[in-house]
Amino acid sequence: MIDSKYIIDHPLLHKAEALSKHIGNTPVHQLRHWENKNIRVFGKVEWKQMSGSIKARAAYSIILSAIREGKLIQGKRLLDATSGNTGIAYAVICKNLGIEITLCLPENASQERKDILKELGVDIIFTSPFEGTDGAQETARELFTQNHSKYFYADQYKNEQNWKAHYFTTAPEILMSVPGITHFVAGLGTTGTFMGTGRRLKESNQLIKLISLQPDYPLHGMEGWKHLETAVVPAIYDDNLSDEMELISTEEAYLTIRNIYKHEGILLSPSSAANLAGAFRIAERSENNIVVTVLPDNADKYKEVIKFLNL
Repeated sequence: MIDSKYIIDHPLLHKAEALSKHIGNTPVHQLRHWENKNIRVFGKVEWKQMSGSIKARAAYSIILSAIREGKLIQGKRLLDATSGNTGIAYAVICKNLGIEITLCLPENASQERKDILKELGVDIIFTSPFEGTDGAQETARELFTQNHSKYFYADQYKNEQNWKAHYFTTAPEILMSVPGITHFVAGLGTTGTFMGTGRRLKESNQLIKLISLQPDYPLHGMEGWKHLETAVVPAIYDDNLSDEMELISTEEAYLTIRNIYKHEGILLSPSSAANLAGAFRIAERSENNIVVTVLPDNADKYKEVIKFLNL
C-alpha cells in the first residue's frame, strides 16, 4: 500500500507501468559443449530485453517501486553508482520517462559504456579506477547526503527491489522454460540475480542446488563481478543461500568466449562467459545435472576484449 503522505505523479506512473512489456520474458538457449555432448546447460539470453542486459530487470523494479511510493517524481534526479549495465538500464528507462539521471562510474569502465551513457544524456561523475564500484558508491552517498531534495538515490547494492526483480520474474521464467532444473549458477556482483532467483527456486524445490561464482582474484576481467573477500559486500547478499561457491578466472572466461563463438556462433561478454564456465563445470560432474545460468549481456559493449581475442 502507498503511504498517503506521498503525492504520486499518475502520468509518470502510467508511463512507467507501460514499459513492463519490454522487461524480462527472455528466451532460454541450450548450449552445446565442445567436449561432452551429453551434458545439459541452459543459458537465459538476457540481452533480449530493454537496454540489452539483465540489469533492465532490477533497474525497472527499482524505478517503478520508487515512483509508486512517491520517492521518484518529475523534477528529481535518479542517482546511483554503477559499473555500466545497470546505469545503461537506468538511462534507457529514465529517457523514456523524462527523468534526469546522475551516475557515479569508475573511470576504467569500458569506452563503449561511457559512450552509450553520454549518448543517453547521463550526467556522469567519474570515480577512482582503483576503487571500483565501492568507490563509486561512496561518491554517490556523499552527493545524496549533500542534497537529499535533489536526488532519488536508487542504491542498487542495498535496494530490496534489486533481488525482488529476479524473485518475481527471472526465477518463474526459468521454472517454466526448464522445469527439470537441478542447479542454478550465477556470478556475484550486486548479488541481486543470485539472491532473488535462488530464493524463488529453493522455495519451488529444495533439491535445486544454488552455485554462486566469484572471481578468483581481486583484479579480474569480469566487469560487474565482485571478489567478496576484498570488496564491500552488498547489503542484500546472504551468504547462507549458496550451496556451493566456485571461483572463475578471467582466463577461463576468455577461453569460454572463444569456444562459445566457435561452437555456437555467439559472442558473449566476459561475465556471461564466466557464468557458462561455472555452469559447464557443474554439469560435467554428473550427466543427471540440468544446469541453468544467466547470460547477462553479449559482446556489444566489449569491443576491446573481442579485439584482444582476435574474434
